[in-house]
Amino acid sequence: MNPKLKGNLYMLASKTFSGLNENALRYLLPTWMGALTGVVLRLGFGSLFFWVWGFFTRDKGEKASLRDKLILFGVGVIFVYGYMITLLEGLTYTTPISSSIFISLQPAFVYIICLCIRTDKLSAGRVAGILIGFGGALICVLTQKGSAVASDPLKGNMFCLASAVLFASYLVIEKRYLKRLSSATVSKWTFGGGAVAAAVVVCFTGWDARVLTEGLFSTPMLVLLFVLIFPTSVSYLLQDFGLKLLPATVVALYGDWILIVAAVVSYILGQDVFSWWQILAIVMMLVSVYLVENAESKSSSAPA
Repeated sequence: MNPKLKGNLYMLASKTFSGLNENALRYLLPTWMGALTGVVLRLGFGSLFFWVWGFFTRDKGEKASLRDKLILFGVGVIFVYGYMITLLEGLTYTTPISSSIFISLQPAFVYIICLCIRTDKLSAGRVAGILIGFGGALICVLTQKGSAVASDPLKGNMFCLASAVLFASYLVIEKRYLKRLSSATVSKWTFGGGAVAAAVVVCFTGWDARVLTEGLFSTPMLVLLFVLIFPTSVSYLLQDFGLKLLPATVVALYGDWILIVAAVVSYILGQDVFSWWQILAIVMMLVSVYLVENAESKSSSAPA
């Protein structure tokens, strides 16, 4: 199979799980668990998953040095934990669709970061796409009002904006290490760092996970198991596979598929109410992604 096609299939599956993750987490938060406890559960399970995965795959790739491990652990503490906690806090106050709109800004932030570290070039098409994307996010912020499904949308949206910046930073760093280290090595150390940070924080804030008192086959527990197995573990594994085959900016573009999946499921489940402003914001995000992707394709095909 063509490597690019394989990479895109990995990302399509990965971000489908991520889109459903938005709806699943919104169901669990804050009724069945607190955001801080939810991060401990996700990162703890994810860390265990990648350590086991590394054992069975024998960590194919270059052997990580002590310096690599310490840096990846630190990346987990700052970026993986930061991304997870701001996302869960955001979903506590806003809707899955609004959260996904900000996730769709990840390609813009990846591009801006790459410009700052001089690994990408300035492109009029991508700049136009980024400005349209930020315009869509601004519409979401200015027009969304508090409701039964969004207790404090402004606060939630700001958390989601922070999560998009942190995740974009993580993508750029992870891409660099995946060039020479295995997916299991990179993920087990980053998730391990995030899990340790989450556990330390919960020691001071307290444990809040009513969901764990429910039966194994109860709806809350089944939703939690879905979150832990697919969006938290399998999704990140598939993303690592995609990053090995695709540029970080293209991988970030799949954040838009999260938006589409989360929007459809949210309207079906009643987790959001229809708004023409919201539809306009989604359309602007899709246009933004098209412009950025088109500029990326031209840049990739241009002779050196």
